[in-house]
Amino acid sequence: MVALTGSALHSLRAAVPARYRDGALFVVLAGLFGGSFAAIKTGLRELPPVLFAGLRFDLAAVVLLGYVALARPRSTWLPRTRADALGIAVAAVFLVVLNNGLLFVGQGTTTPAAASVMYGLNPILAPVFAWWLLGDRLSWVGALGIGIALGGVVLIVQPSPSTFTDASALGQVFVLGAAAAVALGSVLLQRVGVDMESVSMTAWAMGVGAVLLHALSFGIGEAQGTLLDVGTATAWSIVLVAIPSTALAYALYFGLIERVGPVRTNLVAYLVPVFAAATGWLFLNTTVDAVTVAGFLVVVAGVALVERQVVTAELGRVRRRLRSGTDERREPTAASADERCEPDEVPCDD
Repeated sequence: MVALTGSALHSLRAAVPARYRDGALFVVLAGLFGGSFAAIKTGLRELPPVLFAGLRFDLAAVVLLGYVALARPRSTWLPRTRADALGIAVAAVFLVVLNNGLLFVGQGTTTPAAASVMYGLNPILAPVFAWWLLGDRLSWVGALGIGIALGGVVLIVQPSPSTFTDASALGQVFVLGAAAAVALGSVLLQRVGVDMESVSMTAWAMGVGAVLLHALSFGIGEAQGTLLDVGTATAWSIVLVAIPSTALAYALYFGLIERVGPVRTNLVAYLVPVFAAATGWLFLNTTVDAVTVAGFLVVVAGVALVERQVVTAELGRVRRRLRSGTDERREPTAASADERCEPDEVPCDD
């Protein structure tokens, strides 16, 4: 299982050209997070929420720590600097304990629709924290794109007005706290500037976070003996959530924060409901209507607006390739690199 996780990380990097790699990993990450909702729903039928979260990170930490210990030199996976220790602490407290603890507790007292909308505020909070702590500023076009994507999430989950006014309001506050913890933690992680590689840091953060989650579970009085009475479906739900949706997904998540920053990485929260709806349709027989499909298209439009520079560059590259193919059919001599690239466009990297 350790080897499987390691080979999956390497194959994801090797199978896609470098300029598309982060975009592909972003979509994979959304699929891993969104696909976990069906397994989480199954596990919560028999397990208390925080205990379930702790078990999730127990197994994920063992797998990922085992992988880095076997596949990496000791000098690369042991924390050696103050920044490494601080980064592990930030990730464990904000992105593991507060995120999962508040989210799981909140989902127990509110509807999935309201929870999805509240958690979808994460990409809106991240630019605020990035401006405060990193001095980053989001353009008005980027802010518009984030707002459009949030509108798409609302279309997908279709919450009713009563969703936000009934007795589940406290649960919504917990979920909003989870979204704020993710936004703040991801920005703090970039500010700290961890020296060790992201996979190793992720593994240590999971281990520390798992211990803290178990302490929280015990502290709030959850029944610890229920683990001995769970059925096969619940046991498999722990494995499915822990390996692909935690060990692999969190390694991808922290790596993206390191490379593209917290604001862009946290946009994954807008694609998660899309994959959650798709897996619910496949495995839980939930319906996907025309409004849900429209919401998906709105989410894509909003994310494309935020990433407009990347989208524009790729469209320009496609146009050049199409034009180059047309010219080759007309003229046997291949065009030179200077002829294929116009001065005002993004340079070709083919």
